[in-house]
This record gives sequence, structure tokens and C-alpha cells, in this order.
Amino acid sequence: MAALAALLLAGCASLNTDEGRRYTTIAPFSAAEPGEKLPGGWQPWVLSRFKRNTEYRLVKDADGVTVVEATSDHSASGMIKQLDVDPIATPWLSWRWRVPALIKGADNTDRNLEDSPARVIVTFDGDLDKLDFEERAIAARVRALTGKKMPYATLMYIWENTQPVDEVIPSAHTSRINMVVVESGMSRSGTWLSFTRNVADDFRRVYGEAPGRIRSIGIMTDTDNTGEKTSAFYGDIKFSARAPTKPLQ
Repeated sequence: MAALAALLLAGCASLNTDEGRRYTTIAPFSAAEPGEKLPGGWQPWVLSRFKRNTEYRLVKDADGVTVVEATSDHSASGMIKQLDVDPIATPWLSWRWRVPALIKGADNTDRNLEDSPARVIVTFDGDLDKLDFEERAIAARVRALTGKKMPYATLMYIWENTQPVDEVIPSAHTSRINMVVVESGMSRSGTWLSFTRNVADDFRRVYGEAPGRIRSIGIMTDTDNTGEKTSAFYGDIKFSARAPTKPLQ
């Protein structure tokens, strides 16, 4: 329950000196220098004190661009940035990542093997009172455990081993988290890949209603369920009002 609470609280105010501050833009990783703190309000996102943390650091890629390197060894944690973004006005989410190799045995349809080498995670605001009894009960337990209100809904964009691209995988823990497969299989591993998603359209497709305001953006590389080791590299992440005419570099 503690780990689930931490995952559900991704869109809540942080607990450090930046508490309560929300950003309207995402500072690019490429503007930072290797070894510095992550820029512009990015913070560690610890899922549970009972889990090992994935390591995140700024490095230069082969082209000399600053990116985030994630290294996971039987671990699960992320990086998160609190936001206040209107997904109707700025629905286009763009990012890029590189995954050297997939996680052996990972399967996000199996709660016991639910790992991914790369995830981009978006949380949304909304009226929790509209949820069914079971989900309201989960929200109440999360609030009792943490003192915080959980996000109304979460979309995770993931790299999956076998499930097809655009497949929606519901979380085994709650209907308020759904994973959208944006890359599958190993054919493009080791290559920088760029993605653009209309989060408002994805939200409507998955949850059957218009989205509330975006409350956070996160990245996560996790191998806590499979016990494997993996790494991933994350480039810049950006919201925009119009579909980009070219991928992020």
C-alpha cells in the first residue's frame, strides 16, 4: 500500500523546499551541465523506503547533448516535476529516449513482472467524488496514509517487451493508472527515439472523458519486480499547443 500510495501521489505537492510550487513549462535537460542537479524543479520521486532507488544523473550523450541517464538494479524510483498545465490548450507532449536493452522477463500485464526500461508519466486533476466506491476507498486510504490527495488519473507512456504499440494496459493496482505502449520489442533498442502524443486525446480514449489540468510529469526506469539490471537515457520533454513539425533533438 505504501508503494501504491507513492505512485498515486505523483501529482501532489512535493515534500522538500520546493513544496507547493508548480511549473507551467519543463526546463530542458539539454540546457544543464553533467553532474549538476536536474534543472527547473525536477525532484527525486521515491516509491517506497522498502525499495532500492534507481539512480538518475545528467550526462553527455555521443552527440554532446546533456541527457538524463537512469540506472536500475532491482530498483524502482523516478524523477518528477510538479506542473500546472492545461491539456486542452497545450495537448502535445514530446520527448525522446534511448534504451540500450530490454528487461528480460518484464511483462506489464502481470503485476509480478511489471517493469519497464523507460516510462514517461503524466498525472491529471479531477473530481475524486465521481469515482466508484472501491476507488474512493483507495483514495481515502492514500489520504489517511500520507495526508495528501491522490491524482484523479495517471497516464504512463512505456516501452513494453511484447504488447503492441498503442495498447492500453490497466494497472493491476487501480483503474486510475493506465499504461500506453509507445514502443515494443527490441528492434529499435540502442537508438534515440522521438515521440509525440496528444495527451488530451489519449486521456479521452482511456478514461472516456475530457482531462483535468496536468499536475505533474515524471520519468521512471524500474526493475524491482524482475530483479534485473537495466539503463535508459531521457532527452528533453516538452508540452506544446501545436503538433511539432519535427522531433525533438
